[in-house]
Amino acid sequence: MRVALVPGVLAFLPEYAGQVDPVAEVRAASLAAAAWVGEAGPVTVVGDPQGTRVGRRLLAQSGAEEGAGSAYLVVANGSARRNDTAPGYVDERAVPFDDRVLAALAAPDPEALADLDVELAEALLVGHPAGLVRLGELLRGARTVGVDHVSDPFGVAYWVVRWEGPQP
Repeated sequence: MRVALVPGVLAFLPEYAGQVDPVAEVRAASLAAAAWVGEAGPVTVVGDPQGTRVGRRLLAQSGAEEGAGSAYLVVANGSARRNDTAPGYVDERAVPFDDRVLAALAAPDPEALADLDVELAEALLVGHPAGLVRLGELLRGARTVGVDHVSDPFGVAYWVVRWEGPQP
């Protein structure tokens, strides 16, 4: 089984593209992760409506096939309240929350993700908290292959991470 996490960045969609790519690094890491997860066969996208659109776009651009199989592309991101440029402005709980999630992603710590405080995540404007909880279920027995990208452009935490493991 292969699993990858990418952020649900609207700028990845063609209708939001501009002359200059404001998220070139995270886009490149996300495309590479989508291609990598697609090497395992058809990919199930785990995302909210926006994330599903982003995930499908990344799969199409990387030549990966969507469908039921042993590969998952989870589309979610951290808080959108990390600093005064963030869409949700500032919440002092955002950075510590994101730090705990990143530690759980890197370890991996499936239980910490499965037990995510969804109410707090929603207050912090986390992109698709249910996807992070589902990720915890998928990562049981998995090992981290790579933490490929960590950033917080525009005050939003973006992570691109890859894992391999047994079928959940």
